[in-house]
Amino acid sequence: MKPASPPETETSGGVVAVTRALQVLDAFALGESSLSLAEMSRRCGLHKTTVLRLARTLAQSGFMVQREDGDWRLGPAAGWLGARYQAGFDVQNVLEPALRELTLATGESAAFYVREGNVRTCLVRVEGPQALRHHARMGENLPLDKGSPGRVILAFSGEPGGDYEDIRRRGYHWSVGEREQGVATVSAPVFGRNWRLLGSVCISGPESRLPQAKLETLAQTVIKTANQLSYALAGTREAAMPRPGLWHP
Repeated sequence: MKPASPPETETSGGVVAVTRALQVLDAFALGESSLSLAEMSRRCGLHKTTVLRLARTLAQSGFMVQREDGDWRLGPAAGWLGARYQAGFDVQNVLEPALRELTLATGESAAFYVREGNVRTCLVRVEGPQALRHHARMGENLPLDKGSPGRVILAFSGEPGGDYEDIRRRGYHWSVGEREQGVATVSAPVFGRNWRLLGSVCISGPESRLPQAKLETLAQTVIKTANQLSYALAGTREAAMPRPGLWHP
C-alpha cells in the first residue's frame, strides 16, 4: 500500500503551504499600506490561525512586517523581489524613459505589457498629462484576448486566425472599448534578440479623445517607440520589428 502523503503538503503538483503564502502576499491591493489579520483571512478564504502562521513565517524572511497596531504590511523583501523582476526588462534605464518620451509625443498615457502564462501584466506605466485619462494598475493581471496590448502579444506569439494575421501584417493593433468601456488603445510589439517577443507597448486614453482615425495616426509613433525599445533591450539593431507581412511564428 502506498504511504499517505503528508496532510496539506502537496496537491495538483503544487505545495499547499507555498500557494497559501502567495495568497497572503497577493491579498494586498495596489495602494493599500496594511491589512488586518481578519481582512487577510477573508480575502484569502483561510482561517485566521492559518494566515497568522503564514504571515509570521513570511516575516522571518522580510516579506511581511507586523505593525505596532497588529496589522500587517508587505516587507522590504517583497519590494526587492518586484525590483529584481523589473530589472530583467531594464525598467529604470530603458522602459521608463522611452514611455515618458512616448507620452510627451502623444499626450496620452503609455505602458509596457508582458505575457505571464495566459494573462498579460502591466510591467511599467507612465501617466499622460491630460486630466481625463485611463488608469491601469501595474502588476494587475489582464486578459490576453481583450484589448490591443494583449491581442498584439497573442498575434506575435503565433496565435492562429484571420484577425491575428491582420495584426501581424499591420505590425500594430488598436481597439476601442474592447476590455473597458470608453477606453481606446493602440499597441505594437517589442522584440529581443532573434525576434523573441518581449511584450507590447501601448498608449491609452478615453474614446472621446482617441477615435479610430487618430489611433491609426498615432500607431506610427507607437511603432517607433516599440522599435527603439527592441533595439535597446536586445542591445542590437537586429532586434528591429519585422516588416509587416514578413513575420512568421
